[in-house]
Amino acid sequence: MLKYILLVAGFVLLIKGADFFVDGSSAVAKRLKVPSLIIGMTIVAMGTSLPETSVSVSASVLGKNDLAISNAVGSNIFNLMVVCGVCALLCPMVISKVTLRKDLPFSVGAAGVLLGLGAFTGIVQRWGGAVLLALFIVFLYMMISSAKKARASGELSEEDEYKIMPVWKCLLCITGGAAAIALGGKIVVDSASDIARAFGMSDNLIGMTIVALGTSLPELVTSIVAARKGEVDMALGNVVGSNIFNILFVLGIAATISPIAFTMKNTVDATVLIAMSLLVLLLCLPKKKLLRWHGALMLAVYAGYTAYIFVR
Repeated sequence: MLKYILLVAGFVLLIKGADFFVDGSSAVAKRLKVPSLIIGMTIVAMGTSLPETSVSVSASVLGKNDLAISNAVGSNIFNLMVVCGVCALLCPMVISKVTLRKDLPFSVGAAGVLLGLGAFTGIVQRWGGAVLLALFIVFLYMMISSAKKARASGELSEEDEYKIMPVWKCLLCITGGAAAIALGGKIVVDSASDIARAFGMSDNLIGMTIVALGTSLPELVTSIVAARKGEVDMALGNVVGSNIFNILFVLGIAATISPIAFTMKNTVDATVLIAMSLLVLLLCLPKKKLLRWHGALMLAVYAGYTAYIFVR
């Protein structure tokens, strides 16, 4: 009974933490004259990826590499299909040209690099982890360059200035929200994993389902809150940024600490992640939008793949 109580408590922390975090990040974006998309792909994405970082790095240190990689890949699949799908169902999402031309393709490329590093040798070595971290630095450079261009062009209207919070309140919302997200994610993952293990589930299955879902709840809640508040760019930017962060930084750190074994199941999952990423890209291209029926399709695809995971 205690595990179920902790599970509910973790959900509450995630929801309230995400709410404060989006408010603080949006205010920072307006104060610094940076588009919400850029904030979503950096600060928000990193903050909501704290559970994935904690789980995968801890699993790597303990030698449970199957959990480390399945957590990151499973979280990315959940982010793409469920988080984007739910947001599209709530409110059709207009996709920016930058996201279509740079961010989504970069995310596909990151998954491709991971597949290339692991599938052919059966292991992601420490040097492979260094490659992933180097690509993460490239990603940050791209984001900083975009932020500088946005600041120079002055994209905020005078009306936006009235929505800016005091600096102390911004910092309080961001730090307090991030702490609540990290703590809530850990509580959810720990309690859900204990419940799942009682039913004899494997590390790979737990990582691809229970742990992936638990560590992705911050992205889900944060993106839904952002979408409901009209911050659609932040909602999508959070998902894309989190996916890039999970592969390049989380698995980069994990592989650098301890080489990660890459099983056939991991190869299939990484290939599916690439295919799903391309599907989202193709859905967005015609009208530069994710429509409600797109969201329904994405949720159906995720449900089908989850069913496959349980029976394989």
